[in-house]
Amino acid sequence: MSTALNEIKDEPKAPETDASASPVNLTAMAATKVKEIRTEESIEESYALRLKVQGGGCSGFSYDLYFDQQQEIDHAFESHGVKLICDQMSLMYLMGTEVDFVEGLHGAGFKFNNPNVKSTCGCGSSFSA
Repeated sequence: MSTALNEIKDEPKAPETDASASPVNLTAMAATKVKEIRTEESIEESYALRLKVQGGGCSGFSYDLYFDQQQEIDHAFESHGVKLICDQMSLMYLMGTEVDFVEGLHGAGFKFNNPNVKSTCGCGSSFSA
């Protein structure tokens, strides 16, 4: 079982990390939204938030966020009380990334502030590293 989350955006920016110093962090706002989605969709506590980078999009890579069961090969860490999981390939591209949740006139969604990004596409949903 996996549940997709809202629109995902990307902007190169130095991350603000929380005290856990994990390789990928959520802002307090993103963690609150993830917990809210988990409750609204009645997602089991055994599921973690998977952060994934996959090939595709107009710039070469795109992000994916969804609730999933941890696999033996996954790296697991925690940020603001949310368990995060990531496969090795995705982690290479996500090291130092901060995931935020933003709301504005153009809608709301999760935004990746990834210091490894060299460029993004015009729509902001894919990147190249």
